[in-house]
Amino acid sequence: MIVAMGAPVAVAAKGATATIPIVFGSGVDPVQAGLVASLSRPGGNVTGVTSMNAEIEAKRLGLLLELLPKATRLAVLINPNNPIAEATVKDAQASAAAIGRQLEILAAGTNREIDAAFASLVQKRANALLIGPDVFFTNRRVQLATLTVRHGIPAVYAFREFAEAGGLMSYGTSNTERDRQVGVYTGRILKGEKPADLPVLQPTKFEFVINLQTARTLGLEIPPTLLARADEVIE
Repeated sequence: MIVAMGAPVAVAAKGATATIPIVFGSGVDPVQAGLVASLSRPGGNVTGVTSMNAEIEAKRLGLLLELLPKATRLAVLINPNNPIAEATVKDAQASAAAIGRQLEILAAGTNREIDAAFASLVQKRANALLIGPDVFFTNRRVQLATLTVRHGIPAVYAFREFAEAGGLMSYGTSNTERDRQVGVYTGRILKGEKPADLPVLQPTKFEFVINLQTARTLGLEIPPTLLARADEVIE
């Protein structure tokens, strides 16, 4: 069987075989991506766990604006190679337009493009940044957290690993819980169950993490209402 972590890997695995069982863990809409027929009845040889990352981009934007209510120029960084990039942008644009904010779209799929994106961010004088959910970004979380602090840009991320690496705030599903659920499904399939009979799992818990040390470095005071809602505050 194949365990496919991340949307690009899951889509590639699905395209490679229609017979070998596949369990995915990703933030992509598995129906829209063509991985499964439906969430409740996947059909075929694929099932797994979806993180609903694109769908909660509006929540991340709301948290950022609660911290920075006067921010007018916002930016979102996406990886154009990710299948959920378009959905992430669409959701963020709709949320920004609804509250009368401008939203700049920055794209980066390589280390060099990350540096170029931050140079553009400074030129456009963005007040705040959303960093889209992506395995490429997660693997470069220290680089991204360092760049946001270096350029004095408050940012919100999709996973707690970013806040632990020095990012300001994160809101999203738990990668640890997702991986555990992927492991459970993998075990059940190895014991004889079929992917077609295992519904795609959706998250039931979301984590909100604030890094107070980074906030102080950026000269920001976190409102008590945000601190009270945080699942974890990193001192």
